[in-house]
Amino acid sequence: MDRWQAMRVFVQVVDSGGFAPAAKLLHMSAPSVTRAVAGLEDLIGTRLLVRTTRSLKLTAAGEGYVADCRRILAEIAEAEANAAGSFTQPAGLLTVTAPALFGRIHVLPVILDFLNRYPAMQVRTVFVDRVTNLVEEGLDVAVRIAALPASGLVARRIGSIRQVLCGSPDYFARRGEPEKPADLASHAVIGRDGLFGHSEWLFGQDSSIRVPVSPRLICNTNDAAIAAAVAGWGLSRFQSYQVAPEIEAGRLRIVLAEYEREPVPIHIVHAEGRMVSARVRAFVDFAAEHFRRRASMDAGAA
Repeated sequence: MDRWQAMRVFVQVVDSGGFAPAAKLLHMSAPSVTRAVAGLEDLIGTRLLVRTTRSLKLTAAGEGYVADCRRILAEIAEAEANAAGSFTQPAGLLTVTAPALFGRIHVLPVILDFLNRYPAMQVRTVFVDRVTNLVEEGLDVAVRIAALPASGLVARRIGSIRQVLCGSPDYFARRGEPEKPADLASHAVIGRDGLFGHSEWLFGQDSSIRVPVSPRLICNTNDAAIAAAVAGWGLSRFQSYQVAPEIEAGRLRIVLAEYEREPVPIHIVHAEGRMVSARVRAFVDFAAEHFRRRASMDAGAA
């Protein structure tokens, strides 16, 4: 078995979660699949998979190698399609990453419409709340909510999101609404790990208004912070899409809108290259048009 076919087998074993399922999908015998992976390990000189009777796990080397295999196999497929004259037809596997909640609410519907439009396409989602490395992790396209630093990535802005301060109607009935950022000194606030900070919140289009805050509750997930705010415990800050259902249902209300910071841009990015694949180009154009029609992810203005 040649190396490229062995790489395909290895990727299928990882995706299937075992040798037997991979063999079935590849129409091969289980021993042949096992030999292909063992041959790769011998060729590389390191273990790629840890096998037990009940589980199959990638080693550290295997995690990096499977990402490289995905990229190399995709490039081979693109080269073959280009040589066959079908480069403009999107087909094959596309991996899309986005923040978890934004991905589920806004990116997944785009992916479903995209799959309906292009039946030869397959999409794998990686919705995680961390900054991913497209090249190292074998990812094709990322949706990022941030002002992007200079990099080797191609970025297209597709919208923006407000950063909003919210509380429940019950909380405001008991404590009143703040009229200016300094009023937060007399309000209960809910902090959020890694988002807006625990000791100081910034307001104003230029972020020039600095307000000290001392949250007694600091949540490590959006869901927990939203639940606490809905329960009337205090005020908290969110990106507008995160609380869109609660705002629409009246469970939360935005305050101090006139003091909000500059909206955060949303970009769709992909790796720069001499030849952008048809599947990446098709998805980026499709997603950009979708978000252009929506005009904004601004829950408060919806």
